[in-house]
Amino acid sequence: MAESVGSVDVAVREEPGAVFVPRSRVVEGVRAYGLIVAMWLRSTMAYRTSFVLTTFGNFAATAFDFVAILLMFSHVDVLGGYTLPEIALLYGSAGTAFGLADLLMGSMDRLGRRVRDGTLDTLLVRPVPVLAQVAADRFALRRLGRVSQGALVLGYALVTLDIDWTVAKVLMVPLMLLSGAAIFAAVFVAGAAFQFVAQDASQVQNSFTYGGATLLQYPPTVFATDLVRGVTFVVPLAFVNWLPALYVLGRDYPLGLPDWVAFLPPLVAGACWAVAGLAWRAGLRAYRSTGS
Repeated sequence: MAESVGSVDVAVREEPGAVFVPRSRVVEGVRAYGLIVAMWLRSTMAYRTSFVLTTFGNFAATAFDFVAILLMFSHVDVLGGYTLPEIALLYGSAGTAFGLADLLMGSMDRLGRRVRDGTLDTLLVRPVPVLAQVAADRFALRRLGRVSQGALVLGYALVTLDIDWTVAKVLMVPLMLLSGAAIFAAVFVAGAAFQFVAQDASQVQNSFTYGGATLLQYPPTVFATDLVRGVTFVVPLAFVNWLPALYVLGRDYPLGLPDWVAFLPPLVAGACWAVAGLAWRAGLRAYRSTGS
């Protein structure tokens, strides 16, 4: 049996000598997410040949982006002042971070469809956080193709580049990937929250997620200053890889930012999740079903 006290669920074990065990909604959400994902993984593994083929297709489709960069460098030596290995570092870090977020939260873009056809109502009546259900819905393990492709390019860049490695720079690489994935995941949630209002805005969400990942594959020097300001101070995608990667490369930061901003991605990710959480709650409270 479970009782709700404020914002905390209290699980009650009906056994002799049982005690009250507080369990936050975050923990419940993570547990529910894991159970739903496990269900979809069992479904996927029932057709392993199909899984292998679709994963390879996902890998190949995303690889064409890097092939386009290779074609550019067949005609130029530098792009925006950056060499091929330097851009490979940007490409690989952005691709890996976004791939992780897409793997874990990519199903959020289906929310608008559920709002339109009323199937979101079925999720509301279940004793499981709605966010966990939407995020885990139709979990697609084939998206590992994007993650592995980005990781391979990142590995190539790290091996090829002549970097003066320090402890801070070594730690910056996993920090950049994990914080970048968290920032992209927050953008997925915020975009889904917007669909409570717009209902048919998945492409708007994709412009910030898939479009943002493509943007970050290239150096900030090839974009207009106003765009760089926008992805630094408005939608802080620059903290996904531009700022930490430029620290690793020893490059100057865009907009004349100080050196210490390279260490801010975890804080920025936390702030993004706080904003996304507020937007999600507001959207969920405003939801009124289809009336059908």
